Amino acid sequence: MKLIDRRTLLAAGVSLSLARGQAWSAPTQKIWTFDNLQRIGDRPVTVEGQPKLVDSPWGPAIAFDGKADALFIDEHPLAGAATFTFEALFRPDGGTFEQRWLHLESHQQPPVPPGKGSTRMLFEIRVVEGMWYLDAFMIGPDYRHTLIVPEKRFAVGHWYHVAQTYDGTIYRSYVNAEEQAQASIPFTPQGAGQASVGVRMNRVSYFQGAIREARFTHQALSPSQFSHSSPASSPPPHTPPRRA
Repeated sequence: MKLIDRRTLLAAGVSLSLARGQAWSAPTQKIWTFDNLQRIGDRPVTVEGQPKLVDSPWGPAIAFDGKADALFIDEHPLAGAATFTFEALFRPDGGTFEQRWLHLESHQQPPVPPGKGSTRMLFEIRVVEGMWYLDAFMIGPDYRHTLIVPEKRFAVGHWYHVAQTYDGTIYRSYVNAEEQAQASIPFTPQGAGQASVGVRMNRVSYFQGAIREARFTHQALSPSQFSHSSPASSPPPHTPPRRA
């Protein structure tokens, strides 16, 4: 399947609107490309451990050892978004069962220890016998929900696109543009905060693998609009048979 470039879609939207004589503006979007260890997006990075640059199908990516490697960034890119799309390109490489690898958390007053905040959203994976499955989670005032389907597993050692979206009513998660789970939740926008990459904010559940990119859009995109809907290096999904 041909990769879909979000910039191409935005350009097409601009052309169509101008042709109709209508005003058009792109949704707020931030892109974090993990191709260096100094700055991600427009923010400086605090590095712990020894994450390394590795190759990916799209250029350099950052690899994490699953033990001590992590990045910390002073920004919550989806702060203020009433609807959103949270995407990432990553390669899980096995390791421990529970791995929390992309964590956004709002500041609180009074302050609480990192990772203990009551308003956050994140990507996690669970690793079982050389396979992984997605765990998308968010919590805030009057909502707390996990999107997880242990039966929908994928092989480690390959690149994948994952996404979670909220359209004003439904919270959804995806792997390679294929929906994994959904739920209706009363989401409210999260506040300014910070992010950790490769580990949960309080330095537990380290990630073993690599990350190339994350995109944060203040709008719920459809799967056809995702930045890379089906990475060419990813195998087809595998669903293990149910036990009798």
